[in-house]
Amino acid sequence: MGKAQKYVLLGDATYPLQDWILKPYQEDENLTQRQLQFNYRLKRAHSVIENAFLRLKARWQILLKCNDCSLELLPTLVLACCILHNVCEAHDNPFNEEWLEGTEPTELPKPCQPAPAAMEDNQAEQVRELMCQYFESCGEG
Repeated sequence: MGKAQKYVLLGDATYPLQDWILKPYQEDENLTQRQLQFNYRLKRAHSVIENAFLRLKARWQILLKCNDCSLELLPTLVLACCILHNVCEAHDNPFNEEWLEGTEPTELPKPCQPAPAAMEDNQAEQVRELMCQYFESCGEG
């Protein structure tokens, strides 16, 4: 689209729109087809991420349990599981679908109320609009 973009996190409607948090357009009858497509693609991307974390937790079930490691060590533990998962995938150690049986997708805690409009970043709408245009240019999928 001719404009470099930073990485963004995906959020839902309860999060404030920031240039680093993408959230869907508010669902109502006034949404354009392009905005509906953007919301659809954002939801699809979110489900891919949820599935990836579900598989990671199924392979490394230590991530499912409360453990006694310190909070400072926790990011290293998660990173180690990600690295080991990638090593297994690279060496054709297949994922066993039976591992998913004991793993239920969990909803992470999120804000109960939508963020106040004052928390929204006006520049962020430009980022969302660029992404919306990009999705439109990609066609269906």
